[in-house]
Amino acid sequence: MTLVRFAAFAVLLGAGACAHNAVEEVETTAAAAVTTIRVAPQTVEAMVTATGTVAAAPGFDWTITAPEAARIVELPKAEGDLVKPGDLLVRFEIPSLATDVATRRAETQQAQARVENAQASVDRLTTLVQHGVAAQKELEDARRELAESRAALGQAQAASESAGVLASRTVVRARFPGVVARRAHNPGDMVDASASDVILRIVDPNRLQVVAAVAIPDVSRVQVGQPVHILVAGTESVEEGKVLTRPAAVQTGSVTADARIAFNSPTRLAVGTPVRVEIVAETHHNVLAVPADAVIHEDEDAYVMVAAGGKAQKRKVTLGLATPKLAEVTAGLKAGEAVIVKGQQGLPDGAAIAVAQ
Repeated sequence: MTLVRFAAFAVLLGAGACAHNAVEEVETTAAAAVTTIRVAPQTVEAMVTATGTVAAAPGFDWTITAPEAARIVELPKAEGDLVKPGDLLVRFEIPSLATDVATRRAETQQAQARVENAQASVDRLTTLVQHGVAAQKELEDARRELAESRAALGQAQAASESAGVLASRTVVRARFPGVVARRAHNPGDMVDASASDVILRIVDPNRLQVVAAVAIPDVSRVQVGQPVHILVAGTESVEEGKVLTRPAAVQTGSVTADARIAFNSPTRLAVGTPVRVEIVAETHHNVLAVPADAVIHEDEDAYVMVAAGGKAQKRKVTLGLATPKLAEVTAGLKAGEAVIVKGQQGLPDGAAIAVAQ
């Protein structure tokens, strides 16, 4: 606002009364430049944002290690190779296992022979006791020996089966279709039976999900089936998904809890890719909304500046669903009105405005 002052002074000789004349002031106002948008019905989504990582679904990320210290005999697949169920992945050489299997089989055969002998003894003594030739005590001793031999046979068979199961692990075949994501050894290498000594890692790229770390205060807003926008940092790529599982329990002292998100369609993202997710916690369709920055907050009241007839009108509004970018207006605005979205801060009610084109 430009204020122009003009003052006229009379000659002071003999004109003391003229010293009391009022100063004449004239005010002129320059129009403030503003930017507006026309309010129209739209969809407002309240989001729960979180960071996450692309991972294979449970059961489709397989890390292969040795059953015990061994030498790798065969390792036919390289990183990036496709595998199908039944394909040979690793063959180990573990001499101690072959020896153990043979020992357990021999023990089982011995136990079986003992049972057969004990059974024959019981049958023979039963007949003799019936004819009064043998004593009852001899028959009882034979029956006790039969029971003990049967128990020993059971133990031997269990040990033999365990040895066989362990020996079968010298050959590892693919359980599901996938891709070799990592190969850390070559044929001839000696490996340990350790979780840190990984030989192969197989993942199924068609069974990928996102594991998102949701802030504890937002866990209650996450429900199974909610839509999710999946964004990759540094790209314009946005993929769609839905909440597959929500946290059922929260660990004491933790600040986040994991939620699993399924892709709506196959993704080309690699396992381990970091992403940002926006979980649609609430949606209001066909409502009026303005940019969040256009709202002026005074104490507990909210206002927007509306452009009408070359003037700015300060309008009290009632807000509904709010997001970082949009604020739903449930009362105080009509569709089609022009809301000032730039230049409204500090603009007085009734000020002249010039809408920027």
